[in-house]
Amino acid sequence: MKRLEKLFESFTGKAPESVSPLPLSGSARKYYRLSADGRSVVGVIGTNPAENKAFLTIDANMVSKGIKAPAVYGVSQDGMVYIQEDLGDCQLFEMLRPSVDKGAFSPEEMALLRKTIAALPAIQYRTAEGLDWGICFPDREFNSRMVNFDLNYFKYDFLKFTGLEFSEIRLQDDFDTLVEDSLQSIGNTFMYRDFQARNVMVRNGEPWFIDFQGGRRGPVQYDLASFLWNAGTHFPKQVKKALEQEYLAALSEFQKVDEDEFRERYRLITLVRMLQEFGAYGFRGYYERKQLFIDCVPPALGCVRELIEEPFARYPYLTEVLHTLAYDWEPLK
Repeated sequence: MKRLEKLFESFTGKAPESVSPLPLSGSARKYYRLSADGRSVVGVIGTNPAENKAFLTIDANMVSKGIKAPAVYGVSQDGMVYIQEDLGDCQLFEMLRPSVDKGAFSPEEMALLRKTIAALPAIQYRTAEGLDWGICFPDREFNSRMVNFDLNYFKYDFLKFTGLEFSEIRLQDDFDTLVEDSLQSIGNTFMYRDFQARNVMVRNGEPWFIDFQGGRRGPVQYDLASFLWNAGTHFPKQVKKALEQEYLAALSEFQKVDEDEFRERYRLITLVRMLQEFGAYGFRGYYERKQLFIDCVPPALGCVRELIEEPFARYPYLTEVLHTLAYDWEPLK
């Protein structure tokens, strides 16, 4: 904490008059708001040097490309503590929460969602320009090791918690095929990794982007799936469709888009992302007992039901397991 205060004083010329903790998220990083004379910054205390380096490097690249990410004002000598631009308290997820519960969004909310999605291709393409993928944490790209980690996250940190009986051999057969399929044409683009409404701040009516320290080289479809299929927002089908079209229109400024091909790959990557999310809900929720993640499980099962309306022919046993989860299993409390 003293290092945060020292960074603040070096930046503003004054000692902070108040230091208040900000709400914890899924990570172990700690956030604080430091202020004096009407000026405030957000202070961050990290736990992993490589993760901090990834954030600071990616952030600098984003800011230099005109992407709305927080400016960093000061970093401790060891890189474990830094202060950044205070984007306020208006989180997109919290703005949308009443409408999420109702299942309908106002024209103003839809306009903000469209702005957010339309900004995504620029993040993916411009951040990739000149970025040293070697700084990415925990790995440089969306590769077989990373996909296997995510699939095992689902199996060991969620599926095993359910108590359901399943064949690990048959499931692994489908996992092997899924890994192979998911790695086709990953592109040379930046994959935000956790692009969701909780990681978007709204300031002066514009979306600003945070928490991209897990980003790496990967397929553009992953971030779209992460945002539109997130259990916390569980967007209705018609909203997903409208935002998908908004994304494709913005993407066409950066690459030629074959919509049928894109959607086929998008559906596949959505499955991978969804399994990763279930791993997080199991570990953060059932193991660490964080209620936020436990509450996500029922709507996540609703997302599964929607996704497997059309079964995945190449992953028949995985589809069978997901069907059992979605229709026959009672979520843990």
